[in-house]
Amino acid sequence: MNKNIRIAIQKSGRLHDDSMRLLKECGIDAGNSRNQLKVTATNFPAELFFLRDDDIPEYVQDGVADIGFVGENVVLEKNKKVNTIEKLGFGKCRLSIAVPNKKKLKSVQDLAGKKIATSYPNILSAYLKKQKIKADIHTISGSVEIAPKIGLADAICDLVSSGNTLFSNELVETETILQSEAVIISTPGLAAPQQQLLQKLLFRIQSVKRSRNNKYVLLNAPNSQVKNICQLLPGMRSATVLPLAEEGWSSIHSVINETDFWNIIEKLKQYGAEGILVIPIEKMIL
Repeated sequence: MNKNIRIAIQKSGRLHDDSMRLLKECGIDAGNSRNQLKVTATNFPAELFFLRDDDIPEYVQDGVADIGFVGENVVLEKNKKVNTIEKLGFGKCRLSIAVPNKKKLKSVQDLAGKKIATSYPNILSAYLKKQKIKADIHTISGSVEIAPKIGLADAICDLVSSGNTLFSNELVETETILQSEAVIISTPGLAAPQQQLLQKLLFRIQSVKRSRNNKYVLLNAPNSQVKNICQLLPGMRSATVLPLAEEGWSSIHSVINETDFWNIIEKLKQYGAEGILVIPIEKMIL
């Protein structure tokens, strides 16, 4: 019986680098994996398979790989029998409908009877059916954005990240039908040894994700404001308060969430906080 967990990862492109970086931050070393299809990790019982992203859901469904790192858009489009386990927070994009600048739609209903080019016919078809719109879907594998220019389609449905590709092809985004990011998928009925390894891996991944979303903050504050500041900075359990050599002042240590960062810093200044230091967190174990 295989005692390793087999992990499918995009062999190149948008998600490969971020996936490998995450594994490295989790202490999993794959060595020099460039131009290889399979690598065994040296410090974690794992084998990495480098595959086309479109193939990953099928490999996971069939049990060739135990888990896979892949975009939600691919999981939904391929519609294989896999379980989505964890969102990874990178590879964020959206699947949107876009039309030429000079043919802006008044509403999504204007797509009725139009030709739409896409690499995601299943997702698009489900969306149009939900909207009760009948349109002609043209499935193409690449360069979707050029379809309106060459007369192949009236609109496109494609992944959008920055929007620069749409702009350079004189297209305007009109409707977002899916928000996507990288996720972990697993084989249904994962064997017990691999399930245990998956839980260990998830523990590491979640610790890394928490560290990215939080900062460690140290500051000095007058004792009269310690209670107010501790209420503002609860930390993981509670803030740490240490007396300073200067009478009437304390040092406060805590953790703040990245999304609340600037609002909290402004309030700390209002409470008389000084010498505020904000430090990245490498790992965060709860």
